[in-house]
Amino acid sequence: MDSDHSPVNPVTEAPGAAATNGGVRVDRADRMVIRFAGDSGDGMQLAGNRFTDAAAIFGNDLATLPTFPAEIRAPAGTLPGVSSFQIQIADWDILTPGDRPGVLVAMNPAALKVHLKDLRDGGVLIINKEAFDERNLYKAGFESNPVEDGTLSGYDLHAVPMQTLTKAAVKGTGVSGRAVLRSKNFLALGLILWMFGRDTKVTEAWVAKKFAKLEAVKNANLAALKAGYNYGITTGSFARQIEVSPADLPPGTYTNVNGNAALSWGLIAGAQLAGLPLFYASYPITPASEILHELVRHRNFGVKTFQAEDEIAAAGAALGAAFAGSLSVTGTSGPGLSLKGETISLALMTELPMVIVDVQRGGPSTGLPTKPEQSDLFLAVWGRHGESPLPVLAASSPSDAFEVAIEACRLALKYMTPVILLSDGYIATGSEPWRLPDMDALPDLAAPLASGPNAGDRFLPYLRDIETMARPWAIPGIPGLEHRVGGLEKEEVTGNVSYDPANHQLMTDVRAWKIANIANDIPDVEVDDPDGADLLVLSWGSTFSAVRAGVGNARNQGVSVAYARIRYLSPFPANMATVLSSYRQVLVPELNMGQLSRMIKAEFVTPVLSVNKVEGQPFTATEIADEIMKVMGQ
Repeated sequence: MDSDHSPVNPVTEAPGAAATNGGVRVDRADRMVIRFAGDSGDGMQLAGNRFTDAAAIFGNDLATLPTFPAEIRAPAGTLPGVSSFQIQIADWDILTPGDRPGVLVAMNPAALKVHLKDLRDGGVLIINKEAFDERNLYKAGFESNPVEDGTLSGYDLHAVPMQTLTKAAVKGTGVSGRAVLRSKNFLALGLILWMFGRDTKVTEAWVAKKFAKLEAVKNANLAALKAGYNYGITTGSFARQIEVSPADLPPGTYTNVNGNAALSWGLIAGAQLAGLPLFYASYPITPASEILHELVRHRNFGVKTFQAEDEIAAAGAALGAAFAGSLSVTGTSGPGLSLKGETISLALMTELPMVIVDVQRGGPSTGLPTKPEQSDLFLAVWGRHGESPLPVLAASSPSDAFEVAIEACRLALKYMTPVILLSDGYIATGSEPWRLPDMDALPDLAAPLASGPNAGDRFLPYLRDIETMARPWAIPGIPGLEHRVGGLEKEEVTGNVSYDPANHQLMTDVRAWKIANIANDIPDVEVDDPDGADLLVLSWGSTFSAVRAGVGNARNQGVSVAYARIRYLSPFPANMATVLSSYRQVLVPELNMGQLSRMIKAEFVTPVLSVNKVEGQPFTATEIADEIMKVMGQ
C-alpha cells in the first residue's frame, strides 16, 4: 500500500539466489515487472487483472498500469491498436508499476514492435509465434521476421504456438469459429501463473462466476487456462520459475482496488458519515465512467445515480440535489469540467455543497482519452467566470482516492461550497492492495442542516457561522425555512437580490475569505528530509509514486534530497511558504507544462525548477532520479 510513511526503496529488480524444484530452476527476486501486450481485442486487460488478483491474494504488494487505445476496436495488428497491462509485484511495500518489464508477453508482431524497447536485457520474452506471419509482420512494419533474424537473441525467448494450443484445449467445449481463439489470453495467463508459482484456483473461481450464464465460454476459458499452466509444466524450455514472496505489509484485511472504485467507496463513506443520501450525476466520459458503474452497484447504501443526457445536465442535476439536501457529486474528465463551469459558479454563488470529480486525461479537446495527464489544474483552480474561488484537492494513488473523497465531502459540507477533486487516468485504472480502514476512526461529517428560523421568526439564508463563514443549509419544504437563492448577487444576510456596489464587494470578499480560511483547517505539508537537504522535490496527484520512488533511488546513490506531497492545491496549506523558503532549490515534476510550478511562483515568489512530461505516460522512477541527479550536478 502506498504511504508517505513507508520507507523509500529503489525500484530496480533485485534477483536473488536460484534454487531447484523437481528439476525446475527457481529464481528468487524481491520484485518483478510483467507486461501483457496484444491487440485491443486480445483480452490483455482481462489477463492482467486476473494475474493482479492472483498476486494480491498470494500476498504480494503490487501496482498496475493498464494502457489501451481510445478506439473501441482499433485496427487489428497495427501499432495504434496495441493494448497492454503492466504490473509490478514485490515482497515489500512498492510505489510504482515499475519502469521496465522483466517479463513481456507479446501476442502479435505489433505488440512486440511497440514494447520490445522496454524489455530488460536478458528478460523473458513470450510470443505467440503463429501470429508472426507475413501479413501481421507487414502491418507492424517489420521487414523480416524478428523471431528468425536474430533480433531477439538478447532475450530469454519462448515462441509458443498459442493458437494451436488454444484450439486443442477448447475442442469439445461448445465454442466454434472465431470464438475458438478468444481464449488464447487465458492460455497466456495460465503460462504466467505457472511461471510465478501462482495457483489457478482464484482465476478459475472468477471465470466460473463471470461466465456462469455462458457455459461454453466458461468451459473454453477454463480449458485454455489449464492448458497454458500445463504447458509450463511439461515443456522443457520452460524449466524456470520466478519466485516473488508475499510482502511484509502491516497486519489487516486487504483488498485489491483501483482508483475509480476507491474514490466511489470514499463518496459512499462520506455520505454515510454525514447521514445523507448520496446523489451522483454524470455523463459517460473516459476515464471517469467507471465511477458511475461502481456506484450503481451500491443502492443498498442509499446511493442514487443519474446518467444525464450531457455534462451540463449532470451538473445541474447534482446542484439540484444539493439544494434538496443530498450529498451531491458530479464526475467527469477535462472536457466535461469545461462544460460544467457555469453550474459550478452557480453552486459557488448559492453556496451549496457539491463535489466535482475530474478524472483528468490528455488534452486539449478530445485529446488522449485513455492516457493520463495533469493538465486541468489551472481549469480546476481558476476555470470559472467572475471571482469564484473554491477548494481543489488531488488524490495521489488508487488507495488515497478513498481518503481524499471523504475529505472533499467534509470540506463541501462544513464550508458550504463546491469542491473539485482531481484524479487522473493513471490513478483511475491503476490498482494496488488497500488495507481496509477502521470505520470507527473515520471523521464525523454530520451535515449542518438548519432546523428552524435563525432570526426570530425569519430564516436568513446568508447569516453565517462566525468560525467557518458558511451559510446555513435549509431544505426546501420545511416550514419556517422559506427562502430563495439564485445566480444574481445576494444581499448580505437576507439573500435578497442586490446590485449595491459595496454589497458586491463585501460578498466577493466574504466568499474568497471563506475559501482562504480553509488553509487553517487542513494538515500542514509534511516534509521527508532525514539529512537536511538543499533540494526539495514536490509531487501532486499521480506523480506521487514515481517521485517518491525516484527520491529513494537518488538517496540510494548518496544524494541528499527532501520530498513532500501536496494534496491541497487551493488553498495551499498554511505552512507552504515556510516549507518552500527552507530550501535552496525546489523541483516540481508534473504531467503538464508546469502548472503547479507557475502557481507556486505566482503566490510565493519562489524559484522553481519544473520537470514536465505530456506523452500520455506517467513518469518512471528512473526519470525522476535522473532529474534529481542532474539538478545536484551528479
